[in-house]
Amino acid sequence: MSLAGPGFGLWDEFHRLVLFGLTGNYVQNRTIKGAEMKILVTGGAGFIGSHVVDAYVQAGHDVVVVDDLSTGKKENVHPRARLYQVDIRRPELDKVFAVEKPDIVNHHAAKANVRESLAQPVFYADVNILGSLNLLELCRKHAVKKFIFISTGGAVYGEPVYLPADETHPIQPLDAYGASKAAFEHYFPPYRSNYGLSFTILRYANVYGPRQDPYGEAGVVAIFAGRMLHGEQAVINGSGEQERDFVYVGDAARANILALDRGDGKVYNIGTGVGTSINDVFARLKAATGYVGTDVHGPPKAGEVFKIYLDVDKAACELDWRPVVGLEEGLRLTVEYFRSQS
Repeated sequence: MSLAGPGFGLWDEFHRLVLFGLTGNYVQNRTIKGAEMKILVTGGAGFIGSHVVDAYVQAGHDVVVVDDLSTGKKENVHPRARLYQVDIRRPELDKVFAVEKPDIVNHHAAKANVRESLAQPVFYADVNILGSLNLLELCRKHAVKKFIFISTGGAVYGEPVYLPADETHPIQPLDAYGASKAAFEHYFPPYRSNYGLSFTILRYANVYGPRQDPYGEAGVVAIFAGRMLHGEQAVINGSGEQERDFVYVGDAARANILALDRGDGKVYNIGTGVGTSINDVFARLKAATGYVGTDVHGPPKAGEVFKIYLDVDKAACELDWRPVVGLEEGLRLTVEYFRSQS
């Protein structure tokens, strides 16, 4: 089965194998047992959220998307999913829950720009904490069974005390984005103990891949690829020796499938366990795009961790999740996507 609808390209079959190659029996068993669930995905028109929607639809689930389209795009939404254009902070969201009655909420919607969060910390708290709390209250009111929350492993740990950082690493964010995500994680235990709401928290590393917006709240891979393909100067912030844990979006989406009925009450890092320098990413993308420009360095950006990569052994042991797409292959697929869009 290939993905259908606008916004999907030649990588569809590869993505299908990434999503289900290691979990085919799991998906098949769910279908045979008639265990289809209704899943509400916030931010499901965005970069990562739309891939998660694709994965849930492919697994046979009934998917509802809530997205205010401030950064998401309608064309990213799978044609078999229903889209409601609603801000997660608005009271109108109650009507969506009343009509759709979801079994599971998967919460990807967030403000997620580190530098912007330093300039607008109140706004980030409003969306990422109060907006998310509105969702929790609706889950309680409408008897939702489970909440999958997308947090950040790239920002909650701050400058790491040790590497790779595991889930027990001290929480010491350097920016308001990471602080808002870390703060909201503390709401889940009381909702679980008092109201029986199951939860799983996924702390993403630096996710990259097709559909990432090189002009919005984007990561370095999308920014570099977009600029290089248009013959524009790609600027490296600081020395370029900063290291990040780059995980392909198809691998991240697969973790959301596995979290549907595993990992109750747990927190999991979703990354690769490998740090890659920004200079290395620049060089790889330069080769993949045929870019002829040289590397230009600008000043370092405030609030950003210098070096971070995540220990993912817990996800491997308890979710049976491991990354399967290497950086070289992931960058190639990402460049193919941006080239097809331009």
